Amino acid sequence: MTTPTLRRRIGFEIELMAPAGRNRRTLATELAARAGGRYRPVWHHDSEPSLVPGLGRFLHLTRGFEVRRKNLEPLCTLVDDVTLLAGLDPRAAPANGEFRILSDDSRLLALLARHSDPGGKLGGSLAGAGKLWGVKVQQHGDIYRLDDPSGATIALAAPLGGERDRPCEIVTPPLPADHHAALSELLEPARELGFTVPLEAAVHLHVDGAPFREAAALANVVRLFAYWREPLRALLRTNPECRRLAPLPEPLVAAVAGVPSFETLRAAAKEGGLTKFFDVNLTQLFAEQPIRDTVEIRILPGSISADEIVNMAALVELLLDRCENPTPIPRPPAVPEAAIEELMEMAAGALAER
Repeated sequence: MTTPTLRRRIGFEIELMAPAGRNRRTLATELAARAGGRYRPVWHHDSEPSLVPGLGRFLHLTRGFEVRRKNLEPLCTLVDDVTLLAGLDPRAAPANGEFRILSDDSRLLALLARHSDPGGKLGGSLAGAGKLWGVKVQQHGDIYRLDDPSGATIALAAPLGGERDRPCEIVTPPLPADHHAALSELLEPARELGFTVPLEAAVHLHVDGAPFREAAALANVVRLFAYWREPLRALLRTNPECRRLAPLPEPLVAAVAGVPSFETLRAAAKEGGLTKFFDVNLTQLFAEQPIRDTVEIRILPGSISADEIVNMAALVELLLDRCENPTPIPRPPAVPEAAIEELMEMAAGALAER
């Protein structure tokens, strides 16, 4: 079977798990060696639910690795993913000097990242930021705390155990072409090193967002992922163990019942509390200064096969082609099998129009 050729600029996020005794650095070392390049530690920004009453989440920095080719062209970044838990020993002691920096303010965390070395050690991780406030870092056992002059805590740095160096999300740069070859270059070494697909894994696609800044196309994306949610998840075989997925917020879905303007959609997204943690991440389309100008498709199942990932991405690409047709996407048939068949017909129709 011939692997399809993808036509859109797409970045991939592929969630894997290193075998016991190996980790993200192992794969970074191998990929850099094969590419004749190098790797370096970088900070990865993420969040997790908080157990502290009144504090919804903790923001944190953990160590990842950026891999570049000999000509310094980016190959990928390898980072942790807090949703990957199955098979890890939560009691395992920190290995390889792993630690994390925690805060409750994204602006402070960005400042901490600029003044802390991701390749450094726990004991000195907050010292640079401490100089900015003119305060000394306090040590309490193996935890380091940075308070401002009034005594309010700015950040904590703590050892990171529980085998948190084994989860490995491969993040590619935006790929304009040759997607299959680029993914094979990353996934074949991972398989050879014993990396596997975690229980909770997903593959995310960051598709060029420019075509979907037009209201009719964006409304169709909402219709596709809201009206066709169950048939689409069945067709793509969305992993039921995958976390941080949810149906699009009701105010946004209600807004596409008519012929909304982009501003109407933006207002509905705000009213519905849109975040990235839905089946499709539309937040960057509404951002005044997007970090990445993409639509993120989050419901593909985990995989370590370039063939599988490209085939799934090709189907999504065709459905997005249909979204660019200004004719509103209708609601699906009530019978699940008929709905899946109609989705396939939708994709086939988009292919025929190319």
